[in-house]
Amino acid sequence: MKNVFVLLAVFLSISCEYFKEEVDMVVVNANVYTVNGDFSKAEAFAVHKGKFVAVGTSEEIRKTYTSDQIIDADRRTITPGLIDAHCHFYRLGLNQQVVDLVGTKSFEEVIQRVRQFQRENSKEFIIGSGWDQNDWELKEFPTKKELDELFPDTPVALERIDGHAYLVNQAALDKAGIKWNTKVEGGEIVKNQYGNTGVLIDNPMRMIDAVIPDPSLESKVEALKDAERICMNYGLTTVNDAGLDRSTIELIDSLQQNDELSIRVYAMVSNTPDNLEHYLYNGPIKTEKLNVRSVKVYGDGALGSRGAVLKKPYTDKWGHYGAMVTPVAEIEDLARRIAISEFQMNTHAIGDSANAVVLRTYEKVLKGQKDRRWKVEHAQVIDSIDFDYFETGVIPSIQPTHATSDMYWAEDRLGAERVKGAYAYKKLLNKAGRVALGTDFPVEQVSPFLTFYAAVTRKDLDANPKEGFQKQDALTREEALRGMTIWAAYSNFEESEKGSIEVGKFADFTIYNKDLMTVSAKEIPTIMAEQTYIGGKVR
Repeated sequence: MKNVFVLLAVFLSISCEYFKEEVDMVVVNANVYTVNGDFSKAEAFAVHKGKFVAVGTSEEIRKTYTSDQIIDADRRTITPGLIDAHCHFYRLGLNQQVVDLVGTKSFEEVIQRVRQFQRENSKEFIIGSGWDQNDWELKEFPTKKELDELFPDTPVALERIDGHAYLVNQAALDKAGIKWNTKVEGGEIVKNQYGNTGVLIDNPMRMIDAVIPDPSLESKVEALKDAERICMNYGLTTVNDAGLDRSTIELIDSLQQNDELSIRVYAMVSNTPDNLEHYLYNGPIKTEKLNVRSVKVYGDGALGSRGAVLKKPYTDKWGHYGAMVTPVAEIEDLARRIAISEFQMNTHAIGDSANAVVLRTYEKVLKGQKDRRWKVEHAQVIDSIDFDYFETGVIPSIQPTHATSDMYWAEDRLGAERVKGAYAYKKLLNKAGRVALGTDFPVEQVSPFLTFYAAVTRKDLDANPKEGFQKQDALTREEALRGMTIWAAYSNFEESEKGSIEVGKFADFTIYNKDLMTVSAKEIPTIMAEQTYIGGKVR
């Protein structure tokens, strides 16, 4: 009789295994933040053919599913794959091939890095990126004097960290045909008593861009793969690239189709006549990895270079208001053209005047249209009378690290009263109902954990200021995680396929070494993404 019971037990065990559903992957014993509508938690999930097929307890999943790949997460934290709602993915990759000027503490250090780079690479046109005069003891724009002396015959173009200013030498000015009396609308060719200083702000930069040699196809592919590697190391599974030309979009698509690029890309089409003619005529492009359905438009410049457009003059440069990169009439014409297409309009707006122009234009051209989800990229300085525009379905696409990077000089630019409407992320959330969070890398660091930290603490990495910069506009941890997952997906019209760990969605998820929802605030920047999965495959 005893043998009969043993045989029966073995039979039942085999039968249970036999009737379990075979899937590609099972993850159990995890601390899962699903980021669904209830923000519920789970312990386990099953993945098949690149999508989540079940989410629940470890017992439920083990009882129903079997797989050759069963992962015991050992209680580690898992969230949906992170989405960077505003970045410059391709530019990040290209920056790996130029002089790295990020973190320089003086113009002398900039010069040292440029000289070292040229000794090691011997370029015909020297390109660098990442300087910020606000980080220097002398917080003034540099001039081209030293570059002219060191590189009299080799053009040099050094991009400010925000991408809205160049420092170039005379060889570059000559190559671009920029003279002392050259005038360009929508920016500034900065001069002093000796003539051109070499600093170009916003639209005049295009004259330099026109003479910079195009990277080779091999360099472009290398740039995209380098950018992917960096992003996936931080747990990012989707990136919104804020401004790409058709050729780069088609290269990304080709690499993705050949499985040479795994990261998902939401591409904002750069606002050029050729791009607009092609995409507005042919319509959006949607694959599992690529979504092309938005147009990136520049309203104004950046606050750090005083290109942002303000309603009243800058408090540290009286009489200066900034400059619209795209004239107001042209913004309205573009908006009307995009409004009759299926495309989103995503407009860069930093200053309160630029934001007012963009918001009023959106209201005018979208009257009567539902669920267009047009975005204001940055929404950085808002006049108190303009916040209500965000109640109409416009999405603020914001970058929390800008607040903690700019907080030591923002009041100098804006004054004590006007700065209260700057970096107002909680107020924007309360008006709009959701915010999409990004980094704006490589303007800021790639790390989404710094985004999360800045959003919830409003402090720098030294935990200053102690009370937090305008702490009333901090987000909760739940709001920050939603902004980096489901709300970012919503802003891309992709909430039905990603942004949460739910049945039927892509199995994009990230495993961490710490629980970002419960660790002490000071530990958030040290969090690491241990594994990044896209479509159920570890990348």
